[in-house]
Amino acid sequence: MAIDESTLTKGQLRKLNALRKSVGDKIAEQAFTTWLAAQSKVTKEAKDPVADALVSALAHLQHDKSFRLGRRGYVVRRAKGRGASGFVAYKVT
Repeated sequence: MAIDESTLTKGQLRKLNALRKSVGDKIAEQAFTTWLAAQSKVTKEAKDPVADALVSALAHLQHDKSFRLGRRGYVVRRAKGRGASGFVAYKVT
């Protein structure tokens, strides 16, 4: 069974080549297909409700040409200190 290397990511290619060097081509391909099947069952993307809320709050500014986040963006944190409430945004420099 041949593995289509064009569909693999860079990390997966590195793992496959390391297996081939250490145990040989035939065993490496069997081990890699088993490992790849086990990896595809795990969901990589976890839903973040805070990120979803931020995206929905800024959605109305999506087509506004005057609103710019810059190249590095901003950091949004909860306000700290005595009597502080709300959020604070810092520009990443």
